Amino acid sequence: QVQLVESGGGSVQAGGSLRLSCVASRYIGSRVSMGWFRQAPGKEREGLATILGSGSTYYADSVKGRFTISQDNAKNTLYLQMNGLKPEDTAMYYCAALLISGGTWEKGDFRYWGQGTQVTVSS
Repeated sequence: QVQLVESGGGSVQAGGSLRLSCVASRYIGSRVSMGWFRQAPGKEREGLATILGSGSTYYADSVKGRFTISQDNAKNTLYLQMNGLKPEDTAMYYCAALLISGGTWEKGDFRYWGQGTQVTVSS
């Protein structure tokens, strides 16, 4: 089993930046797909970005050009650099790891999930 712990959330003004981190309880692997998601109250979970085992990255249109997903395998850590934050980015942010065989990252088909970290953006 793997536990994921997110950190780095907080309250910032519009236009500000935050870097979220997701630390795994143990080494998962060097070719494991991971992703970032968010969910605001009353809204559906939204897939933001994923980094596949191949190293390829994909982003949702809503964050493309503003958010960057990366990982440091040696530290068992996944990152989400968020720039140009907007009030509509306010949500609970979650990291996920290990895409289920036959699953789709956009749908959140990951085996492990973190507890979430809150991001609040004020105007």
